[in-house]
Amino acid sequence: MNSPRPKRTRRLLLAPAALTAVIALVPGALAAAPSELPSPERGLNLLVVGLDTRKGVTAEEKERFRLGGPGCDCTDVMMLVHVSAANDRVDVVSLPRDSLTSFPADHRDRRTGKVHAAHPAKINSAWAEGGSPFAVETVESMTGLPVHRYLEIDFRRFMDTVDRVDGGVPICTAEPLKDPSTGIDLQPGTKRVGGGEALQYVRSRKADGQMDFGRIHKQQNFVVNTLEQLREGVLDDPERLEAFAATLRGTAAAERGISTAELLTLAGRLRDLPPDRTEFATVPVRGFNPTVEGVGSTLAWDEEGAAEVFRRLREDRPLPAAGDVAPSTVSAAAYRPAAGSSLICP
Repeated sequence: MNSPRPKRTRRLLLAPAALTAVIALVPGALAAAPSELPSPERGLNLLVVGLDTRKGVTAEEKERFRLGGPGCDCTDVMMLVHVSAANDRVDVVSLPRDSLTSFPADHRDRRTGKVHAAHPAKINSAWAEGGSPFAVETVESMTGLPVHRYLEIDFRRFMDTVDRVDGGVPICTAEPLKDPSTGIDLQPGTKRVGGGEALQYVRSRKADGQMDFGRIHKQQNFVVNTLEQLREGVLDDPERLEAFAATLRGTAAAERGISTAELLTLAGRLRDLPPDRTEFATVPVRGFNPTVEGVGSTLAWDEEGAAEVFRRLREDRPLPAAGDVAPSTVSAAAYRPAAGSSLICP
């Protein structure tokens, strides 16, 4: 039996795209991977999305992990990652999937070929209507920020990537967590999970009364703890590391899709960044809108708070403190930026 590996010094914490980027911590990796990753004067913006699609998921997995029914082919996860120009800070802002937006006229629906008039929609349907280019354009329109690079991860790739972490990824909860929709059933404490149960966890929104906001917090926690786990063994094993990175990155082409070489470059820029120099937040939300015909229940961003968040990022400055943003009418949607170091399971 191999003796336990000593824990590595905590350095890099990023959003899901950076799970691939950690391969740059292997000596010599950067020299072998030319890259065209830009270095904007006011920081780099990376859009990471999680797709609700069952493509490649087996019948047994659908039953075991409550993945029955058709996927919406939409983006259930949207994280905008801002890397400062000095590479000394990373800010991650989650965009709730039910955020109300308006799609412009004359865009073509890739599913039907129909050219649409302008119409209201949820932000997560941009990918369904127009694929990665339209998702990127929609986020740019809503935030006023340029999206320099993009990464998408579907159910199959998520599960396979997590399963490459020996012993699973730790998740922790202070209260019992039981969701009849996803099937997750956790007692208080910390538990290590594989890909299927990890997917149940990051999809759960009916277990704690926090709706989609609770799910966003789970997703942010899972990102941080996955990266911590990688430092305990995967980074020391080139073969495992290469397999992990290849599984996560996949081969899908996408508008402004970030390449493996660019992820290597990004990780090299951030290799000495400590956890307390990363911050996770959800865009400020005012509350729920009246039901919109043809769209359903949607969320309204707090216009002033969201504008301040994205103005700070546009100027390459840290996120505003919680007290600088007006409280939401929905308690679960309170704007509370959290340092990555505070999200690590004990």
